[in-house]
Amino acid sequence: MAILFSSKGDDAERWRNALAAEIPDLNFRIWTPDGATIGDPAAIEFGLAWGPKKGAFKDLPNLKAIFSLGAGVDHLIDRDLPPGVPVVRLVDPGLTRGIREYVLYWTIHYHRRFAEYADSSAAGKWQQLPQADTRRRRVGIMGLGILGADAAAHLRALEFDVAGWSRSAKTLDGVESFHGADGLAAFLARTEILVCLLPLTPETAGIINADTLSQLPKGAFVINAARGPHVVDTDLIQALDSGHLKAATLDVFHTEPLPADHPFWPHPKINMTPHAASLTTPETAALAVADNIRRIRAGDAPAPIVDPDTGY
Repeated sequence: MAILFSSKGDDAERWRNALAAEIPDLNFRIWTPDGATIGDPAAIEFGLAWGPKKGAFKDLPNLKAIFSLGAGVDHLIDRDLPPGVPVVRLVDPGLTRGIREYVLYWTIHYHRRFAEYADSSAAGKWQQLPQADTRRRRVGIMGLGILGADAAAHLRALEFDVAGWSRSAKTLDGVESFHGADGLAAFLARTEILVCLLPLTPETAGIINADTLSQLPKGAFVINAARGPHVVDTDLIQALDSGHLKAATLDVFHTEPLPADHPFWPHPKINMTPHAASLTTPETAALAVADNIRRIRAGDAPAPIVDPDTGY
């Protein structure tokens, strides 16, 4: 039994060691363009990938599942995957904690006006600013899957006024829920800090655009820790330059690394991180992958399997 690893950005040896600690008899193979490290294709039962080269998993006759190396699966779209083989999303407590920390940090950063305090400090100016009531700060999370629901619960624990918007109706304790196209306008109108944690699908691409941004209250903030194509870059810059938005934090971009000449770099109202809101840690993520391999060995289905109709 073998697993085929295909990723440019992840440490193959860390994954090899982490999986070996869980399943010692799992043969770990690394995909190369010439196929030199694949060995017998018939022995490969599992794929583990982030943005694999198109067709990397196509000619593996006994492939039982392809595991995503990250929380999203858009990097597996249009990769000529074998039909009928389930694609399994990564549900890793380490990834969830990372997103939680990122969302809490930037929400508090904007809520407590820490950027203004930093400017005052740099100018040698002692100035206290009015402190807003957390219970009156309206945070809105787009996407109420595992990551969004977790972030919402921890924001609620800090007593923020939290709402969520999702494709279908969700019920979360203490969180006002909006859903579908009919619920989007009302969700945006009440959201002072907008957090995007949506999966990237044809329906959600470009969802943060001139129209949706204009429906946020004046002086709102945007935090995108989902995928770059959720944002229409020129529309975001225009909303910032007009003063409608006060600031934005972006962790993800249409092209990564972000090109040196991109207008986001010098923009004074944009904070950026290099797709580092939450990084996959093999030592924790391997537990989820290994658990699903054991499930498949026992004749059970892995979980959660990507729904090809929704794309997540």
